[in-house]
Order: sequence, then structure tokens, then C-alpha cells
Amino acid sequence: MTPKNRTDFTFNDLGIKPKLLLILEQLKFTKPTAIQHQCIPLAVEGKDLVGIAQTGTGKTLAFAIPMIQKLAENKGQGLILLPTRELALQVNEVLQTLGKSIGLRTAVVIGGASSSQQLQLLRRHPHIVVSTPGRLIDHLENNNFSLNQVNFIVLDEADRMLDIGFMPAIKQILAAAPKERQTLMFSATMPSAIAEIASRFMKMPLRIEVAPSGTAAKNVEQELFIISKEAKAQLLDKILSDTPGTVLVFSRTKFGAKKITANVRSMGHTAVELHSNKSLAQRKLAMEGFKSGKFRVMVATDIASRGIDVNDIALVINYDLPDNPEDYVHRIGRTGRAEKYGKAVSFATPDQRADVKQIERLINKSIPILSLPVLPPRRVNSVEVRSAHIGGRQYQSRRPSFGRNQGFRRR
Repeated sequence: MTPKNRTDFTFNDLGIKPKLLLILEQLKFTKPTAIQHQCIPLAVEGKDLVGIAQTGTGKTLAFAIPMIQKLAENKGQGLILLPTRELALQVNEVLQTLGKSIGLRTAVVIGGASSSQQLQLLRRHPHIVVSTPGRLIDHLENNNFSLNQVNFIVLDEADRMLDIGFMPAIKQILAAAPKERQTLMFSATMPSAIAEIASRFMKMPLRIEVAPSGTAAKNVEQELFIISKEAKAQLLDKILSDTPGTVLVFSRTKFGAKKITANVRSMGHTAVELHSNKSLAQRKLAMEGFKSGKFRVMVATDIASRGIDVNDIALVINYDLPDNPEDYVHRIGRTGRAEKYGKAVSFATPDQRADVKQIERLINKSIPILSLPVLPPRRVNSVEVRSAHIGGRQYQSRRPSFGRNQGFRRR
């Protein structure tokens, strides 16, 4: 008998109970992704797992299905810890979709939302609590919630939680949770601090590595332009004019995101910004607008972008290179999802050669450097006009001063 290829597997082969299989079928989920195929059978057996996988690989179902199945079979409570509010809301959306017909109760516990409303949800004894670590600590310290019934914990995007500074809170939560529990952890990279969490708080975890730690998404075509800071807006204008589909643009700073958004609007495209200065309600509206197609372009900072879960992003543009190479992997993983192809274009200034080399070492490949196209004239946006008036000087358009290529070789 010929063994099955991974592409031949269906959810029927993974140890999932008939009731959940029927729900998956109704939701048109037929073939598991690589991370789902490898994680679900082990997780439903009760194993602790560390999954190394990029965003967009189907991790949410990989932990949601085993958690719902275990809680349906045994009494207890599930806890899912995530780095951002947006990601918590999106994971809860998946849980609600899967569990609605079987009476699954969830509570989302995040900053920026009403604590009293969250307290009411927690008092209803939800089957699963979806939370950011900081807000969960608040409720634990105020005796609004107890970990006594928790027997299944998921840490999603653990490396992002490390970057944000949540590790002390995570250690506090894991130390206080019952020892008899199942723990799953997912991360795109595996720094030593994450390995230490696995060693200290998990029971002989099995490591599932869909792609080596730090590997960029395989379905993403990557390109690089060397360009002066002053000319970036013109290159963005050219790319947006020539490229169809939804676009996610990354900025290093909140002010930068605001300025880029104003630029994109002056180019005639619908755009919305996503960063930590926006309220939870504003961020939710921005995400809904981007998902629905109301906004063609979203401009985001790294922290805010960690909740972005949109399957059909055609292009990711790194308007600014990230502060660390790992963020590059996370950024470009927002396109090329669900086994579709995507594209990532990065803008680097001539003095960022070392930053590019660090990224290339992490992803273990060279990023092709393209020659600059003929750029359109520079546009004036509303942010610049306001800044000029505030400064008491009339705005004058300046021609960009292109930097010389310092050590980069175009291909």
C-alpha cells in the first residue's frame, strides 16, 4: 500500500472527533496545512508541543481544534495568551466560528476594553479565556479570575511577546497555573528565552518545525531597492500605481505611519493607519475596513501589525527596515498566506548595508536588489502642509537627493 503524501491528508486523518469534523466541513476546511497536519494528532493525544511556524500557516486551527476537543471531553478551562489586542480578537473570532454550534463560551481579556465587562464575562465561567498577558495579570491580582481550572494553555507568537516585554508576566502565569495541564507554544523564531520557557514550564515538549527558525515565508518573492530617504514616497507612489491588490506598508514609527498614510491618500488610494496611538475601537475599525476592501492600503507599525490576519494581502512594503531581522520575517509573512504567492518589497537607504546583511543571514538567502525605476514627481501631503504652516514657513517642494550605493550590488 502506497503511503499518503501530506497533500493527500484530510482533517479526517488527524484524530478529530466527528462533531468537530462536521463543523470543519461546513466551514469548507478540507485539507490541513503543514502545521495543522503535524500538530493536531499529537495535541489531541495530550502532548506538549513547541511549533515553529510563520504567520499565515494555520496555527490558530492547529491549537483551537485540540483545545475545543479536549474541553468538550473533559472538564476544565483553556487559556490562550497572545501579544496584541487585535490578535486576541481574531483568535476569538475563530473560536466562536468553530464552537458556536456546540455552545462554546469564550472571554476576551485585553487592554483598551472595559474591565467591568470583562469581569462579567469571566464570572460566567467561559470555556476558553483569550488574553494578553498584562491584562490577565491585572485580573489575577484583583482576584477577578483564578487559574485553578485551567488545564490547557496556548502561547501564540511567543517571540513577539518576548519582544514586547511580556516574559515576566508569562512566567508568573505559567508558574501559578496547575502543573497538570497541557501546554502548546508557537513562535516564528526560537531565541534562548523562548527555549528556556519550554524547558522550565512544559512537559517534555515535542518540537514541530514547519520551517526552520527564522526562515522567511517560501511563497513570498522578495525584492530590495536602495533609495534615499527623501525619495521613498515617490517610489511608493510608483509601486502602488503599478501593482494591483491590497498592500500592507510598514513604518518604524507612529509619526512615520501617519505621514505615509497621508502620502498614500494624496496619491489617490484609500488608506488607513494602525499603531498604538489609536484606540482599540479605531484599530478594530481599521482592521475591518482593510479586510473588507474599504481601504486598499494599511500603514502599520510592528507592534500594531502583530494582530493583522488577512489572507489576501498582495504586497508587503517595508518602507522602513525593521529594528531587528526577526521582525522582517514576521512582516513579510503577512503575504503569501494560505499557500498563495505574495510579494515583499523593501526600501533601504545606502547606509543600511549592515542591516540588510543581518536580514540575509537570518533568512539564509540574498535579497535581489533592483534598479530604481523612473519616479513620478513628489506630491505634497496634508501632514507636510500643516507642518509648514505651523513652522511659519511656506512649504517648498525639494528635489530628492539620491544617495550613492555604498557597497550594494544591483542584480
